[in-house]
Amino acid sequence: MSLDIVILAAGQGTRMRSSLPKVLHPVAGNSMLGHVIHSARQLQPQGIHVVIGHGAELVQARLAGDDLNFVMQDKQLGTGHALAQALPALSADTVLVLYGDVPLIEVPTLQRLLAKASEQQLGLLTVTLEDPTGYGRIVRDAHGQVTAIVEHKDANEAQKSIREGNTGILALPGARLADWMGRLSNNNAQGEYYLTDVIAMAVADGLLVATEQPDDPMEVQGANDRRQLAELERHYQLREARRLMAQGVTLRDPARFDVRGEVTVGRDVLIDINVILEGKVVIEDDVQIGPNCVIKDCTLRKGAVIKANSHLEGAVMGEGSDAGPFARLRPGTVLDAKAHVGNFVELKNAHLGEGAKAGHLSYLGDAEIGARTNIGAGTITCNYDGANKFKTVMGEDVFIGSNSALVAPVEIKAGATTAAGSTITQCVEAGELAVARSRQRNVSGWKRPEKIKKP
Repeated sequence: MSLDIVILAAGQGTRMRSSLPKVLHPVAGNSMLGHVIHSARQLQPQGIHVVIGHGAELVQARLAGDDLNFVMQDKQLGTGHALAQALPALSADTVLVLYGDVPLIEVPTLQRLLAKASEQQLGLLTVTLEDPTGYGRIVRDAHGQVTAIVEHKDANEAQKSIREGNTGILALPGARLADWMGRLSNNNAQGEYYLTDVIAMAVADGLLVATEQPDDPMEVQGANDRRQLAELERHYQLREARRLMAQGVTLRDPARFDVRGEVTVGRDVLIDINVILEGKVVIEDDVQIGPNCVIKDCTLRKGAVIKANSHLEGAVMGEGSDAGPFARLRPGTVLDAKAHVGNFVELKNAHLGEGAKAGHLSYLGDAEIGARTNIGAGTITCNYDGANKFKTVMGEDVFIGSNSALVAPVEIKAGATTAAGSTITQCVEAGELAVARSRQRNVSGWKRPEKIKKP
């Protein structure tokens, strides 16, 4: 059975009090609409149609994709009117309607809903709530069959007592859609064309309405203001925390942990508080991450250790390597097995060989560093001349004295040593000692300046 998905995303979201279109407000580092599109893609439809209106150009610019068809709704006249704008582009057997401000909907929930849709039956996702205020109410007959949906503003007191609410998410038979859209009316309290009126039309036409419910009511929670947005964020993070813990991760405090991307984990991983994982992060077995770390687009091999307050982006840490506390690994950094990066060390586009060490207070950029090489405190690779970047190459078993400046392009070959305080501008051959500092001169009888007293 073919599938078209329509995502309604045209609203302004005035209660957000923001110039940013509502559907672009982020949850876990991705826009709400981005989350919905991600779920839609997993259903492998023949088309994804996004109905946009407020901030349309920005929405298209942020989320453009070859598989997305953007449909303009110039005037926001209700959900039924929004779906009607997409009608000319729809040709599938089933049309699934989603919402750009409902980001936590789960794919298995949608799959169960779609399984209930056919030519003679539509699927309706409902939710049972303690307080369904604001939700349209599901009206059933004496046999429990759905007969209509009444919007909250149009409901009488008896209908308002119904706890089963409408989520707005529908799986509709495509062949019936044009007829139903043509029969919609705006004769209601809001003066809008409600998509929910399709339910009563379907019943009148002899179709059954089959309902499905999400496992978690938060799946269908939308965000109309910043408070609701924050609630979605925390629920998303708790859901991710539970998923990772089920795979063998120990989280010191699941409430103080954020995922803002795609995370793959092994077993016996330990993550302390206030860790943020962004982008695509791969964490293998036995990795330990200390508190207050930010890790983005990184691969952490088996047994790697990241100590507190470290920031990693675009880096690969080899088996048994460690970094931090207060280390910064920038894009292009690779640590081989058992390499060590200590506190206040910054690496960018640098490769540390197996067992190499940079213990503290150093900057290593555009560098190739051999196995077991030791980098003394205060060492920098002078890799940039103001216009171009140059590379520093160190062989195996090199010893770099503290406070050395290595002016690239330069090579320090295997087993060589640089004396502390040296500025190295020429190649150092294997096994040599390079001393590049001025001779010390002690001045006898020198007197330290004294502060001049003001009259």
